[in-house]
This record gives sequence, structure tokens and C-alpha cells, in this order.
Amino acid sequence: MGNDEDTIIKIGLCGRRTARGMGKMIKWIFFDVGSTLVDETEAYDHRAREMIGNTSITFKDFDDVRIALAKQGLDGNSAAIKHFGLTKTRWHSEDEVPYSDAHSTLTALVDKGYKLGIIANQKLGTAERLEFWGLHQYFDVIAASAEIGYAKPDKEIFEKAFELAGCTAVESIMVGDRLDNDIIPAKAIGMKTVWVKNGLAQYQSAEFGEGVADYQVNSLSEILSIL
Repeated sequence: MGNDEDTIIKIGLCGRRTARGMGKMIKWIFFDVGSTLVDETEAYDHRAREMIGNTSITFKDFDDVRIALAKQGLDGNSAAIKHFGLTKTRWHSEDEVPYSDAHSTLTALVDKGYKLGIIANQKLGTAERLEFWGLHQYFDVIAASAEIGYAKPDKEIFEKAFELAGCTAVESIMVGDRLDNDIIPAKAIGMKTVWVKNGLAQYQSAEFGEGVADYQVNSLSEILSIL
């Protein structure tokens, strides 16, 4: 996952900058990856079309069910696969692309003096994928479940990220798309939270409510109006 000082952890003194309206000295901003920094829509849809290809299930059938299950607070895609009894096909990582405002937003946050990190449920090779997408250079800490040994929503993955960064929960913000995996557990340990309403997780408010996160945005670039 990189070499020497370019490895996933580059620990230094945290910059000091106040997040407007948050009332805390925010030093670190942690991001989820899928459906937060990287658009997974086509990858999910590609796999869905493959899974239902030899069945009587239409794409609309599948889509309607995954939205309904997301409204129940679930991972809509995984729950829909289980609902229909489908066999999961391979993940088409070639269909994943960074959101159009990812680079400009991350650049602006770094320029403002924030340290950036990743807290994500990801398979091995997260740093390499970030490098492929041209995003790796923005991040000083990467806490990925496959490497850390804990997965969200478990608090241990968040605590490990704080340990690596040398910061605390109250000095940090979590930015993510899922209320169940990102926002709720982050708030439970004292982080401020920004809910990015991307992908199926935008429907989770039907279960958890609209006011769960400290802030909610419809795109990454809107974060700049908060910080």
C-alpha cells in the first residue's frame, strides 16, 4: 500500500482551523469511499443486470425492491440480492469513477489546512485504488476494514483511525453516504458528521430520520460551505 513516507499513514502535527458553525476545533476530516468519493452507481447496476439476466426479474423490479429496503435502513443492494435469492456476480470496479467534484473539493480542503483520512469498509488494496483514481495524494491516514481488521459500524475502526492520526473524535468530522455505517456510529463516539446524500443510502432517512447528521449535503462540493 505504498512505500516509506508515501504509505497509508503520514502522521504529522494537525492543522488548526475552526469549522464554521460546528463549535469545535476541527483538525481531521475522514471520508468513506464508495458512494461518497467514488460513484458506484454503474457498478451496482451492471452487477444487477448480470444477476437478473436469466430470470424473470426486471431491472425495475430489482430497483424498486432495493429502494424499498434502503428505506428500511438496510444496505439496499445487498438486501435486494438476498430478497430475490440471487447469486452475486463479480464487482465491476472498472465502472467506479470519482465524483466530478471530488478532486476540487479535496484540494480545497487541503488548502484550508485540514488533514484528510479514510474510514471505509474496503477490501485489500484501498491505497492502490485511490492511487488509480488519482485521490491517494490527499489522504494522510487510510483506515480500511480489510487492513484494520474491524469494519463499520464497529467503533474500533474509528478508534484505530484516531490512533493513526493522533487526533480525537471531537477534533474530527466523518463524511459518508450511509446513515447506518457512517453517520450514526460516528456521532455515537463524538464526531461531527456530514451526510452526503448519494446512491441508495439517500433513502435511509425514511428509517432513521432527516436530522441524524449534523449536516447533510447533496454533493461533495457543498462541504466547502460548511468548513
